[in-house]
Amino acid sequence: MRFALAGSPASYRASLNLVAARRAMNSVDISFLPQVENTPSPMTNNGHNNVYRIRILLILTLTICFPIPSTLAIVQPGNDAPLAPEPRHARITELVVQLVGRYHYRKTALDDALSASVLEHYFRNLDPNRSFFLDKDIKAAMSRYGHRLDDALRDADITPAFEIFQRYKERAAVRIHTALSLVEGERSKRNPAKGIFDFTVDEDYIPDRAELPWAKHVSELDEIWRKRIKNDFLVLRLEGEKDDSAIRETLRKRYLTTLRHVEQFTADDVCQLFINAYAESIGPHTSYLSPRNSENLFIHLSLSLEGIGAVLQSDDEYTVIRKIIAGGPADKDGKLQADDVIIGVGQGSRGEIVDVIGWRLQDVVNLIRGPKGSVVRLKILPGGSGRDGKGKVIPLTRNRIDLVERAAKSSVIDVPSQEGTLPIGIIELPTFYAQVRPSGDGSGKKRTTTRDVQRLIDELKETPVEGIVLDLRGNSGGSLEEAISLTGLFLESGPVVQIKKSDGKFAVKRDKKSGMAWPGPLAVLVDRASASASEIFAGAIQDYGRGLIVGETTHGKGTVQHLINLDNVGRSNIARLGQLKLTIAQFFRVNGQSTQYRGVTPDIVLPNVTDPDEEGERALENALPWDAISPVKFSSYTSFPDSAVATIHTNHDRRMTRDPVFGILRQELAARKKARDKTRFSLLESQRRRQRKSREQAGKAREEQLRMAMGIEEEPGTGKEKNPKESKPNTLVSEVLLRETANIVADMVSFRHRSTALVTDDRGL
Repeated sequence: MRFALAGSPASYRASLNLVAARRAMNSVDISFLPQVENTPSPMTNNGHNNVYRIRILLILTLTICFPIPSTLAIVQPGNDAPLAPEPRHARITELVVQLVGRYHYRKTALDDALSASVLEHYFRNLDPNRSFFLDKDIKAAMSRYGHRLDDALRDADITPAFEIFQRYKERAAVRIHTALSLVEGERSKRNPAKGIFDFTVDEDYIPDRAELPWAKHVSELDEIWRKRIKNDFLVLRLEGEKDDSAIRETLRKRYLTTLRHVEQFTADDVCQLFINAYAESIGPHTSYLSPRNSENLFIHLSLSLEGIGAVLQSDDEYTVIRKIIAGGPADKDGKLQADDVIIGVGQGSRGEIVDVIGWRLQDVVNLIRGPKGSVVRLKILPGGSGRDGKGKVIPLTRNRIDLVERAAKSSVIDVPSQEGTLPIGIIELPTFYAQVRPSGDGSGKKRTTTRDVQRLIDELKETPVEGIVLDLRGNSGGSLEEAISLTGLFLESGPVVQIKKSDGKFAVKRDKKSGMAWPGPLAVLVDRASASASEIFAGAIQDYGRGLIVGETTHGKGTVQHLINLDNVGRSNIARLGQLKLTIAQFFRVNGQSTQYRGVTPDIVLPNVTDPDEEGERALENALPWDAISPVKFSSYTSFPDSAVATIHTNHDRRMTRDPVFGILRQELAARKKARDKTRFSLLESQRRRQRKSREQAGKAREEQLRMAMGIEEEPGTGKEKNPKESKPNTLVSEVLLRETANIVADMVSFRHRSTALVTDDRGL
């Protein structure tokens, strides 16, 4: 493997830079680190506006910024000099290593074992799909650096990261130029691509190589790329929108974009990738943001509420919709769904749709963002169809997301029962927000989750309703204090959550306000995206026996992160050091069990498309394991003893067996799982066309059957649904699960009518 030698100009300059950096270093000021129990919640009325910005920032960094390099860095033409570390990169490395070592919740030795893990993660960050490096590159790097990176981190010398990056840059350039020659092959007199576009040959392609062995020889990598290009070509042909010449031009632009992104890496980008390789070796929620990416993130913070209202994430070469934000254009339109893959973006109603496969996430975001009221068209692959689905174009009008649209909302579902129709109240809560804006009731009070839910409960009581479903699906968390106070609406009073800090100290958060806003039957509906504050609430309701948890196993995010501005802690004359997100504490339920890793297991599990062991925190490498501590003393409720829960479960199972809606739902979820789990794709055009047509026809048939089974009506004489959003497949599935949860609450109401009032017994120490 050819790396820069120790005496090379690049290494010599780096050494001088590092010496200069060390001369500028002073002590580390760590007095800023907060006590967890005193950490202000987002949007609290205490004047700490920067805390509010930082807490939102934490959410965004999980979904957008790591390990995406800066998109504003521009390499001047002809500047092929190898990148080298700058003095401040030594200071950044020293600060990060010190802070992680002293304050991270997980204590990890900086040793040879960690060195090997850092190197592995660094290669993964550079080449996640194993498309550029060869096996011999990996082995050579392991031999040279496998047991040295711990020393490099300790000495604040990240020169090895730059030497490895230079090799990556060389490999990527060679590979992309080879790909371009294959794409252009049939136009050339010397035809190296003979047969590459012969789609009558029965062969297949594996797009996801992240867990496959590295290619051992150049010829093996050539074959991998030949099939990749052939598949890319076939996918565009199956879309039926381009002739072969236009397809070649699209692919040429796509691969040139990949090369341009590599060439535009800056020294800060390389530093960020390497520091994040170290951070990821400690845990999945610890990460570093370079100065420019920190600036970009604050720009996104101020502009993020104007766009389409979706959280995006990079997945290898694709941009994936991870979450639809309630109240945004995408949510109101209803066509764009979580797990959809964006493959193209067009401006206006007629602008050319630009292929964005292989683009960096930041560039895609910049293309989607635009002035309020303007139209953007997204070409997507539906998430339910896998990576081989038929693309479709969704036009959306950009708009500012009104935070009021993300507030709690209520509705009522009338459930037929032996006692007659039972009205069940539904409260949908997209996030745990705190003090958003004046409530408009003349009191001047700002809106909070607890105040809004209290008001909705009062309104539902006036309806009246017999039971309540609190829908926390997709709620990834928010204000800890609001999660605690909201729990208090359904308890008399008592502890809600325990917190263990990195120094081993404990804190117990309590609801101190006595009295229940709603003492009646309650179900909490959750899914795999319900995380953090949602899990604290659901876990407390379950521990107290105050209601039933229904749905999927939750995410399992039971840790606390703090965002640190390195400029504020590094006492030196070196500025623009970036920010570190550090895991500093862990949540535990009142029964002593952690929400970390395992999440909250529902009392009644509803059908879903995924294996809970393959989702959420359980799918993240190096995630903190589940743990338990001593329970705290609390009084649980015995309104629904085990015998009652068993009866409710039996009624649920009976509906699942007899109701045709659930039969159709199981078929839909099975089809999605099959598409999701598919790893090989045929390069035989006739077969791919048949498979795609069969999937489309079966999907439309299931959608129609589900719509009819649910009684969704059409406007007379139009053949169109009264509410098009409610007829979309994902929305239909969501509505089926919500209705069944209402049925479960109706069963709870029926039992309660035959039982005594709430009583309590003491549990814990």
